[in-house]
Amino acid sequence: MADAKVIPFDDDRSRSGAARRRSVLPGSGRGQVPAAAGTAPVSALPGGQVPEAAAQGAAPPQEPLEGSRSEGWDRRIAGGLAFLRRRVTGDYDVDEFGYDEELTDQVLMSVLRPLADKYFRVEVKGIENIPSDGGALIVANHSGTLPLDGLMLQVAVHDNHPAQRHLRLLAADLVFMLPVVNELARKAGHTLACAEDAERLLQRGEVVGVMPEGFKGIGKPFGERYKLQRFGRGGFVSTALRAGVPIVPCSIVGAEEIYPMIGNAKTLARVLGIPYFPITPTFPWLGPLGALPLPTKWTIQFGEPIETDGYPPEAAEDPMLMFNLTDQVREQIQHTLYKLLVQRRSVFF
Repeated sequence: MADAKVIPFDDDRSRSGAARRRSVLPGSGRGQVPAAAGTAPVSALPGGQVPEAAAQGAAPPQEPLEGSRSEGWDRRIAGGLAFLRRRVTGDYDVDEFGYDEELTDQVLMSVLRPLADKYFRVEVKGIENIPSDGGALIVANHSGTLPLDGLMLQVAVHDNHPAQRHLRLLAADLVFMLPVVNELARKAGHTLACAEDAERLLQRGEVVGVMPEGFKGIGKPFGERYKLQRFGRGGFVSTALRAGVPIVPCSIVGAEEIYPMIGNAKTLARVLGIPYFPITPTFPWLGPLGALPLPTKWTIQFGEPIETDGYPPEAAEDPMLMFNLTDQVREQIQHTLYKLLVQRRSVFF
């Protein structure tokens, strides 16, 4: 930071005429420096000497500010070089599922965060319903033609929770069959949507996310937006019961409109081996540009947790209990979706 230019006190050009007249006090010697309010007059100072700073009309020297911009950039560069060195030498840790926490925090989150904060402008509510420690199962609705809602949910939990908890998403088999996506998903902490992996993560105290609608949710037509599809047989409930962790319902509004699906080329989907081939107002008509999602305004709300630790161990095998809890979670998510839609003023603002 450049030093500010100090104008000498005796420079008449720096003062108005009234200010120059006030500088000569009645009964004082010409040019005597007037005492500021609440301070001792110059004559009262030891020896009656004028302090050097006052005599020169300059403010006392200030210490340079700590954490200057240059120092901040130095730290960033040093941290980046250290990160690259660990990547090259292999000096980093991954867990048994392939999760790379450092890569997720430093790279993947940095890529997704502008999309969540600036593009979709995600608003998060009820984050306090996710416990600060221990396992928890977040159950959310699924929509949007492409599963961007899962990624935005991961960013929302990490960036808004006071403990910066990491969400471990359960993904479909198709995700782990794609060459590049498979590796990135594992590095980001995602794992196969099976009861065994989910239970192991929950018992380790992780926050696990599941979207029971699956492809039925993200592949539904635009006319059925925000209408929850079937939640399966309640496997996520039995997993939470066995692990004794709370179930946190989550409602996501805004993802339905990013790719309004007005058609489905089923024959082409079968040829490509994918669940559906979406047709939207922009895709495939605009080519790659049509794959750009619309900048809708998102809201993610976490509801009151449903506790499961009070049930006996054999409760996980009770089909009636699983049906009731599954229906309770589904109804709570659907009710919150309707409430958020009523409160929403615009799809984009």
